Amino acid sequence: MDYPIGVIDSGVGGLTVARELMRQLPKENLIYVGDTLRCPYGPRPEEEVVEFTWDMVNFLLEKNIKMLVIACNTATAFTLEELKQKLDIPVVGVIEPGARAAIKTTKTNHIGVLGTEGTIRSHAYRKALKNINSELEIEGLACPTFVPMVEKGVVSGPLALQVVQDALTPLKDWKEMDTLILGCTHYPIIKPVIEEVIGESVEVISSGDETAREVSAILGFKRKLYEGNRPVNHQFYASGDTHLFMKIANMWLQRSVNEVGRIQLGSKQSI
Repeated sequence: MDYPIGVIDSGVGGLTVARELMRQLPKENLIYVGDTLRCPYGPRPEEEVVEFTWDMVNFLLEKNIKMLVIACNTATAFTLEELKQKLDIPVVGVIEPGARAAIKTTKTNHIGVLGTEGTIRSHAYRKALKNINSELEIEGLACPTFVPMVEKGVVSGPLALQVVQDALTPLKDWKEMDTLILGCTHYPIIKPVIEEVIGESVEVISSGDETAREVSAILGFKRKLYEGNRPVNHQFYASGDTHLFMKIANMWLQRSVNEVGRIQLGSKQSI
């Protein structure tokens, strides 16, 4: 079926999921929407996150998408069930795939979760993990400095290292943890810095790979995978700075992104 897959995020973080989708489903077209002007979503109240998420979804529905990927942990935590109920297309979030990947990895059954304030406050990962294995020990840590740093394009170097070191100080008390979930799709962009800070004894998990596998399985089951031959044409849209978005997209996707459309989402356009 030659309709695109829609991907939404509060900013550039969802590109980590988009990259895996492009790798695992190279024939599929993606339409990516990043609400960079109103990013970050993590500190916002739930009702605002729901409103902003619907702004992106409604934009994509006009593009006749065949599936929606919520490539934002905060939006997944607050809107996944509602979107599944109200939309007549498949909807996938990033929390359950991330939880499954962590459970496959851990040997001590002690898992850490890094996320935005909203994601940690929602206990969404705790619920997803406990639903699979009630004996898991789970620690959560909000890292509100990470998303603004990534959105500014600061993803390596001394400043990034200092910010990550400061944020992850509480991890030194998580003695038995052997698996750490990056519970925000922005965080894999600074994964090398996070790994440098926490050391080799902890496996760092991001949800992009597992999410892409789930998308592939669902589209295959529903016989909606594109099987023809035509040039791939991904589309990217941002509500804020398109030049910075394009710079980060080119770096992270490791492919040429020559155009990013500027869109207005909803009526609340202030940070």
